[in-house]
Formats: sequence, structure tokens, C-alpha cells
Amino acid sequence: MLSTLPFTINALREAYAAGTRPADVIDEIFARLEAVGDPGIFIHLRDRDDLLAEAQGLGAYDPELPLWGIPYAAKDNIDVAGIKTTAGCPAYAYTPERDAFVVSRLRAAGALMIGKTNLDQFATGLVGVRTPYGAPLNAVDPAIVPGGSSGGSGVIVGHGIVSFSLGTDTAGSGRVPAALNNIVGLKPTLGALSASGVVPACRTLDTVSIFALTVDDAYAAFAVARGYDATDAYSKPLTPEELTEPATPLRLGIPNAGSIAFFGDTVQQAAFERDVAALEARGAVIEPLDFEPLYAIARMLYEGAWVAERFTVIADLLATNPDAVHPVTRRIIAHAESMSAADAFTGIYRLAELKRAADPILRGLDLLCVPTVPTFYTVADLEADPVTPNSNLGTYTNFVNLLDMCGIAVPTAPRSDGRPGSVTLLAGAGQDALVAAVARGFEMNCPRIMGATDHAVPAPAPLPVATPDTIEIAVCGAHMSGLPLNSQLTNLGARFVRKAQTTAEYKFYALAGGPPARPGLIKSNDADAGTIALEIWSMPKTEFGAFMAGVPAPLGIGTIDVSDGSTVKGFLCEPAGLAGARDITELGDWRSYLAQQSVPA
Repeated sequence: MLSTLPFTINALREAYAAGTRPADVIDEIFARLEAVGDPGIFIHLRDRDDLLAEAQGLGAYDPELPLWGIPYAAKDNIDVAGIKTTAGCPAYAYTPERDAFVVSRLRAAGALMIGKTNLDQFATGLVGVRTPYGAPLNAVDPAIVPGGSSGGSGVIVGHGIVSFSLGTDTAGSGRVPAALNNIVGLKPTLGALSASGVVPACRTLDTVSIFALTVDDAYAAFAVARGYDATDAYSKPLTPEELTEPATPLRLGIPNAGSIAFFGDTVQQAAFERDVAALEARGAVIEPLDFEPLYAIARMLYEGAWVAERFTVIADLLATNPDAVHPVTRRIIAHAESMSAADAFTGIYRLAELKRAADPILRGLDLLCVPTVPTFYTVADLEADPVTPNSNLGTYTNFVNLLDMCGIAVPTAPRSDGRPGSVTLLAGAGQDALVAAVARGFEMNCPRIMGATDHAVPAPAPLPVATPDTIEIAVCGAHMSGLPLNSQLTNLGARFVRKAQTTAEYKFYALAGGPPARPGLIKSNDADAGTIALEIWSMPKTEFGAFMAGVPAPLGIGTIDVSDGSTVKGFLCEPAGLAGARDITELGDWRSYLAQQSVPA
């Protein structure tokens, strides 16, 4: 019976292949909506007869269409032809003649759009209650805010009524509702999903986002909806990637003890520590970092000139009918009226400075792992203070689009008090497949249900292991972290992997010449040979030729034996280059040699 069927994409495809009709699924959708009884989820719910007619037009089941008969919902700042777009403001409403780019792609793949969901007005907020249409109720616990601005999109998936939904994300609106409703929230690389036909919030920072019950469902919808759109000036021709298991251990940055914030929620802190330990148990290398440079970037989103982008969308409405705008939204956006063009450029310059300050803490990392939300807030909390809880919910989300990162919020095991756990994995632009692949690990043997349903999360199928596209290189001198030639590695995209030592059969020399001072490493059978400190870096294979071209004689790249029994490519010296060199084998470390010198490194 459909009443007991989880509406995941795979489950529905299996049901359709076995003879279930889309009409049956539509009937079940309306039955589930009636059972939930929340009028705040949709601003516009499509007529049942219209949906049945569209489903009839799909014809016989076609497994070649990846989303044939799959139901979804769209946030009501995303255009669907013939249905009003309100952006949460009746006075702003218009009826588009064509679908948004992403909606047209989903329609072509056979997906059925059920309705337009409620939102924080003009996508301004992370709480989901700044709407004149009556806020939706959190799917997991009605006392908790639903999250925003994509509140209705998160709640409808949380109830298991549709397989996925479209939201948008500027400051975290595609991630916060995911955490609060125990579902997945995929926030793509900026430009991966076209924003044509989407009411902007901050046009330079917006992206369509996807909510789903599982990581695989979110990524499947993303794979269909993505694509280059020449009519969208911010669309990017990114290469689609299949999900693969990372080939090497990953380095994950987390907030350190001095910069992590839970606003007194010790239960949330314990859940995050548990989830980080789970990543470490799967082989990840965890690096605690000072997140203050990222928080400084986050503050730019609402304290800087980016508020003026929101103002451009509704300037005419504010001038002619300001009372049509939600009072909290109006107060936030109206701040832009006191800003000038000079303020905008000052903000751009400041952001560039902050990005430069953040770069050293991000360099060499594959991912960041953060709590999706630092704590939970109730509807009553927002009634008492409509601003502070909203700001706190954006602690780990507001900096992301300003840094052009991609991310995915994924549910983890429930907290000790039963509330949903969630972490967000973040990576640089274009790494959408990587964050999704790692997020799937939280669905393996995970004691949780999907959203507010009764269905356990299904264990994802194994992924093929990625073919390594990097080469590890051992350095022992001026190319080490913080030393003069390290930029020759980092400028080519190399990342630090680990510290290591050679086996005890190497001689180490300070070569004549310079600056910069350089060492020479030679494998030797001499009795006074020893172990030498190394740094191992991972470099894209495509850049290795360029790196080799800059290696001067008497140095070259050979094979080095590492004390853990492995081998790695690294710098070795030709014996002829030892003329005038000083034997520093007993020091065992280039930094120890430099510390003894009075000359520059």
C-alpha cells in the first residue's frame, strides 16, 4: 500500500515499475497533506485535477526519464508557468508565463510539481515565520521554528509528502530548515543551478537549493536541474560529476574550542563531537581551526553593503506600499537606504581582505565540517526576540556563499534529547560531488528516521572508488610550510597531507649557494646516516610537469623510503651537487638547521 511507502526516488521508481500509477501517488499526497493538516506549508497547492491531467500526459512508465512521476515542491520565489509567484508578499505577486530554468529541466525529466511553498518574505530570514501567509509548523516538533527562509520546502519534505523540494540559499536558507526538519539540504556551488526565473535576494550570492530525504535523492535532483544557462549572467559551465568514494584520507577542518559556539546548548555540542568522532573513525584527519576569520566574513552579509542587493529587489514596493512588507523584513532591508556607492566598494574591499585572512586556515583542507545550526529555537523565542535567534542560526551558514563554497547539510543520529542531529560539510566551488559522497557516510548504519516519517534511512549503495588524480610529493627544505619556496606548491593547487620521516638510511646536507638556502637529501649506506623530517604534499597530476620544470640542478625527483614502510616521490640530490655542502644529518630537520643560522632562510 502507498500509505506505507517512503517517497524516496528509488522507492517510487520501484513502485511505478511494479504498476503503481502517478494518479495513485497524487491521491496519497493529498491524503498525507490532510493527515498533517498544516495550511501554512503551501502558498499555492495545485488543483488535484490539474495534477492528474499532467500525470496522464506522462504516458506509460519510462525508466529512461530519471524523475518520471516523482513529486516535488518549489519555493514560492521560483517561477512555475501559470502559477503566481509571491515571494511571500501578496502585493508583489505576478504570474509568470514560463518556468524557471530549473523547473523546466525537472519538468522535462518527468517530475510533478505539487505546489509553491511558504517562505520568509523575500527570502530574508532563517526562521520561517516572517510570512503573512501563516508560518508552517516544523515537521519534527511544532514548537520549534521550521527554519527559513525555505520553511515550507523543508517542512513538506520532512513530512515525507514529496520526494524533494526546491529552496533557495543566500545565508543558509537551504541548510537551516534541513537541520530543523531532519532532512538533507544540498547547497550547490554558485552558478551550478541557474537562477533564471528566481526572485533574487542577493543576486551575486543566491543559489537554488534542494531538500530531500536522502543524500542520493538530493544529488539526483541536482544532477537533473543543473546545467549552463546562457540567459543567466551568473550561471557557470561546470562539469557534472558522478559520486565516487574518495581515494585518499581527507583533511577536515572544524571550529576549535576557542571559536566554536553553541550558545549554551551542551546537548548540541555533545552531538557534534560525536559526529566528528564518527568522521575520524572513517579515516578523516581532523584539524581544529580558529573560525573567527570566517565569522568576520559572515558579518559582512547583513552588516555590509550586501543588504543593498536585497533593497534593489523591493525598492519600488518600499517606496509605494511599505506596509506590504513584513515589519522585520522591512527593518532589515531599509538599512540599505542609508548606504552609498562608496559603502558598497568599501564592503567589497573589506571582503577581499577578509578572504585573504581566511585563506591560510583553509589551505590544505579538503572540507570543513560544522554544526548546521548551533542550537534550536522555538516559535515563542522568535515572538520574544525576532532578530537574535535568527542571527544565531546563521553562525555556520552566513559565510559560505561569500566564500563561494558548496555544501550539504546531512542528518546524523538523534541528539541525546531526541532532537535531530545535523552537520554541514563544506568545500570549495565545484566540489559538490565530494561533499555529497562524504555526507553519505552518515547514512551508513545510522539509527535515525527520515524527517518526521516512520521510515528508517536506507543505507546507501557502495560507491566506486575514485581514481586518484593527484601525486604525493615529499619535501624536506625550502618548500616546507611557511618557508620561501612553499608557494611553488600552493600556487599549483598542492595541499599539505602529513608530516613524516625517512627511513634511517639518508644523509642530509646544507647545499652551498642561495638564497634561498636549500638542503640536499641522499640515500646512503654510511654508518652515520639517519632519519630526516619530511612534509608530504598532494599535488594535482596535471600540475606536476609545471612543478618539475622549476626544479633546478643538482636536485631532482626520486623515490624516498618513509619510516612507516611506504614510499613517496620527493627531492633527492645528485652527489655532484655536494661540493661545498655541510653535512647536517645529525640535526635531522631543515628547520633545526635554519634555527642555528643567522642568515635568512
